[in-house]
Amino acid sequence: MQLSRAALNGRWAWTSAAAVGALAVLSGLDTVLRARTGYGASDLQNVPTGWGIRVIMDHWTALPDAALAGFALGFDYLFMPLYGAALYFGSIAARERFAPRPGRLSRIMAIMAMAPVAGALFDACENGLQIFMLAHGPSDMLAQLALRATFAKFVGVFIGLVLSFAAAAGLFMTAKKKDESEGGPQA
Repeated sequence: MQLSRAALNGRWAWTSAAAVGALAVLSGLDTVLRARTGYGASDLQNVPTGWGIRVIMDHWTALPDAALAGFALGFDYLFMPLYGAALYFGSIAARERFAPRPGRLSRIMAIMAMAPVAGALFDACENGLQIFMLAHGPSDMLAQLALRATFAKFVGVFIGLVLSFAAAAGLFMTAKKKDESEGGPQA
């Protein structure tokens, strides 16, 4: 299935807006949880040991705090496909702007466009490991696996952000060129 440039930009826009909205909700939940307990759900991303996970868990023992932590981790599963899709569409838009013809660069950019999707899948693995540790007890091995999944997630997100920002810059460059060719402002 091929999308027109307008359809691609439309999907990129609405998935980006939805991802930003979900990120705002997640940030709000994390801020409330951190204010109540000293640790937010995002703090689990940087913990390399089972003991560190246990320390955070011990701060979430009150029922409202545990429920809030669980909801934040669960809500992240809604955020994952949104940011994965937004960054994928942004990456495809970058490919369409900078390598529209078939060739090596187009293939490389198409492969790179899959990085944010892979990042979202690694995010799902990370959250799954964290939820498993919260429910069944943490271990150093699982904490290390979650840490590696977090790193892979951030690599995918970084690639998607770079390509999406390049696509956005390409939109403005295209608009400027079009404006100049139509007799727009000249110095």
